[in-house]
Amino acid sequence: MDQLRILLYLSILITLSSFTSADDAAVMSKLLAALSPTPSGWSNTTALLLQDLQLSFNNLTGPLPKSFGGSGIQKLWLDNQLNGLSDLSNCTSLFDLQIRDNQFTGLVPDSLMSIPTLKNISLDNNMLQGPYPKFPSFVTHVTLNGINTFCNNIPGPCDPQVTILLEVAAALGYPIKLANSWTGNNACNDWTSIICDSQGSIITVNFSKQQLVGTISPAFANLTSLRNLYLNDNNLIGSIPVGLANLTTLQLLDISNNNLTGSIPNFKSTVKLTTIGNPLLGKFSFGFEWHKNGVEVVVQSRLKFGRVENPENGKEVVMNIGGSNVVISIEVLRQVTNNFSEDNILGRGGFGVVYKGELYDGTKIAVKRMKSVAVSSKGMKQFDAEIAVLTKVRHRHLVALLGYCINDNERLLVFEYMPEGTLTQHLFHWGENGCSPLTWKERITIALDVARGVEYLHSLAQQSFIHRDLKPSNILLGHDMRAKVADFGLVKNLPDGKYSVETQLAGTYGYFAPEYAVSGRVTTKVDVYAFGVILMELITGRKALDDTMSDDRCHLVTWFRQILINENISNAIDQTLNPDEETMESIYKVVELARYCTAHEPYQRPDMGHAVHILSPLVEQWKPTSHEEEHTYSTFMEKRTPMALSHT
Repeated sequence: MDQLRILLYLSILITLSSFTSADDAAVMSKLLAALSPTPSGWSNTTALLLQDLQLSFNNLTGPLPKSFGGSGIQKLWLDNQLNGLSDLSNCTSLFDLQIRDNQFTGLVPDSLMSIPTLKNISLDNNMLQGPYPKFPSFVTHVTLNGINTFCNNIPGPCDPQVTILLEVAAALGYPIKLANSWTGNNACNDWTSIICDSQGSIITVNFSKQQLVGTISPAFANLTSLRNLYLNDNNLIGSIPVGLANLTTLQLLDISNNNLTGSIPNFKSTVKLTTIGNPLLGKFSFGFEWHKNGVEVVVQSRLKFGRVENPENGKEVVMNIGGSNVVISIEVLRQVTNNFSEDNILGRGGFGVVYKGELYDGTKIAVKRMKSVAVSSKGMKQFDAEIAVLTKVRHRHLVALLGYCINDNERLLVFEYMPEGTLTQHLFHWGENGCSPLTWKERITIALDVARGVEYLHSLAQQSFIHRDLKPSNILLGHDMRAKVADFGLVKNLPDGKYSVETQLAGTYGYFAPEYAVSGRVTTKVDVYAFGVILMELITGRKALDDTMSDDRCHLVTWFRQILINENISNAIDQTLNPDEETMESIYKVVELARYCTAHEPYQRPDMGHAVHILSPLVEQWKPTSHEEEHTYSTFMEKRTPMALSHT
């Protein structure tokens, strides 16, 4: 049916040349990535030199890809539902541009005026705003009719207040809801969210609960009669413009329930300021500015100053470097992951896809990108949970959250990069991944690292947390094969004075403690049980559940216990270990610990501190780090991240 729809409704004319253009191939691939739904059957575009592209009268949505700006396209017809007009000034062969009947908002880009080959342009029936454009004489046919909302019907500047509000809208991405109602050249003439006094001056702007995204424009400070500014309950990021504090008429500023960061300007005592619901406000800010020499990232905090060198011009950039997680722009993450390239994928899961990224100073990061379907479901709770937990806990054996990104429907988490991947890869798939099997020393060191990390969560952090999803795929390994516990999307906080908490069943089969599966109540002992299962996996090299095994062998815990009853543990040991007598003594101690950790009753299981006590003497060559080192390592990573980002 989709193929038939394409044949009937997709009008596309591609003129072929006898040679290949890499730029045009890139344009086609990025077009597919930017538009949705993606037409089926598009492939093998690398051999095409794109000249004419007609995609009118479909239901394509999304922005016009920026990559069009570097192509040799001559005719571009895109009458659809597109909503982002890109810079086309480098389309030096473009002569026919038909982008009518879309949802373009904002000003007509000046770049359209500088295309020397452009002859025909149609911008009818969009929601374009601002001054009526004046095209150069070489553009012989221009149509701008329909529902465009220019401030005048002839070229010329807009009213000063209209110009200011358009700057405000620009910082919000020119929302369609504003473009629909902000018509004409008088902002006091029934413009949505705008209230004026009898003199025609704007005194109130009310953007409360408008689901707006973007930043607070400094242009607000140019509304010299502004008294009330409501920006609450949106998705605004960035800092509060300092100029707002200089407004002599301002009486009320409500910025509550956003994602604002940075310091709070010194407002007069007469200003009623509401900032609740911005957990990072007053701590640090993260932003970026486009410059000719690249993107300069500015990180601000109250803690420490540092200097980094701009890779383009060698000049030093002074920054403040903080000790909290960084709000990172989507543009930066696209750059460092090669626009979320397939080649950068580290893994996939129920949450989404994890990508490898590299900052300009060589620092490697892992970017966890939520699936779009998860944004409106339990994935949002997991996203919030990971941020909430990892901003409160810091430990050498817990993976460090370096930052996060909230951009429209995009939700991304940025972690330190663990180059050796997951324990799953090294324990169960070492052959196919070209790895050597783990030695016993590596296995017990990994077990100790995990035990230390979980012990910290349970009893050493300022609050007690239950992980609820301990398993090999959530244990990440560094270049020295030291382990860190990851994936805190299911973590539960254990309130002070509480031994257990009731929750919905969540986690992974094979690692569930019996009482959790039956009652839904969790204690720290559910993590101890899962840790015991992981110990069994380290000993045997087998998965917690293995459907390829017979019924009496597929469930590792049941099979392992039966082996213990028969006192034939040597038959359960991973054959790749080939243990000597000294190693067998160590294995016997870990076997006993695994048995206790997986006891049927939670009160019969030890706490994680006991596991650390048992495993520590077994690790002789790779001694665990000191208590002080464990708590300072993540601080080092956090300080390094803003510095690395400043190069992007």
